Amino acid sequence: MITIMNIAVVGLGLIGGSICKALKANTFHHIMGIDTDKETVAKALDMGAIDEEITVDRLGEAGLTIVALYPVAIVDFVKEHADKFRKGSIVMDICGVKGYVVRNCTPVLDERGVIFIGTHPMAGTEHSGFDYASAELFRKASFIITPSENTPQIAIDLVSTLAGSMGFGQVVMATPEQHDSNIAYTSQLAHIVSNAYVKSPSLFRADGFSAGSFLDLTRVAYLNEVMWSGLFMCNKEALLLEINTIIEKLTEYRDAMNSDDTDRLRELLKVGRERKEKSMEFYGQGKK
Repeated sequence: MITIMNIAVVGLGLIGGSICKALKANTFHHIMGIDTDKETVAKALDMGAIDEEITVDRLGEAGLTIVALYPVAIVDFVKEHADKFRKGSIVMDICGVKGYVVRNCTPVLDERGVIFIGTHPMAGTEHSGFDYASAELFRKASFIITPSENTPQIAIDLVSTLAGSMGFGQVVMATPEQHDSNIAYTSQLAHIVSNAYVKSPSLFRADGFSAGSFLDLTRVAYLNEVMWSGLFMCNKEALLLEINTIIEKLTEYRDAMNSDDTDRLRELLKVGRERKEKSMEFYGQGKK
């Protein structure tokens, strides 16, 4: 028996819009959209990404509310409208930091009998906004859930099932702290390194001299600075640890070259290659 649920999605940007499209394409749930941009709402309605637009006063009709905003905005929205969510319903966020959001939202909703679950869809593009939203964005991607000790298993199961319906390839469980530590390395640091890399004066002398490695390293420099600065600052302790580590490692290469120590440079490169090989074995990747 298929249970049809009212799902409210707050924020119809790239991720929120893609969630709407994926749910409409793969489930029978009734999707209700909220966005401050009326043009975006009109597009979502015209494309069938949502069934109707609602105001915050109707959040109580939703069995699940997905808040697809930036971290600080998520916390502000939940605190401001905490009394509008239905008791026993689920509220989940989908932003890229979990500790800040979970710490601030969980107690506010707990005291009202509303379940809060932090999640993070590991998918996206260098673009933002509803115009780039796609029902296929999450295909085979990882979906991270950061439940608390008191999160009911039935709520975790429901969110996991929805993730599978949207096309995610795997669901990963983690604590908010584990998530933020890992994401600082795998995502946030990569964006900072890429963004810093393109600030070299050599960027505009590279025509005809660039290939795959240049494109790989510079792709995520094209970012949404409003969103990413918020993510970085909400996770600054873990991210600063990674930034300090890479500065330390880069300094080792620079020092070896400054001292004309070819043996030291060769050893640094060898260790890096061996760690990459070991990581490919660990993650089941073939050599490229």
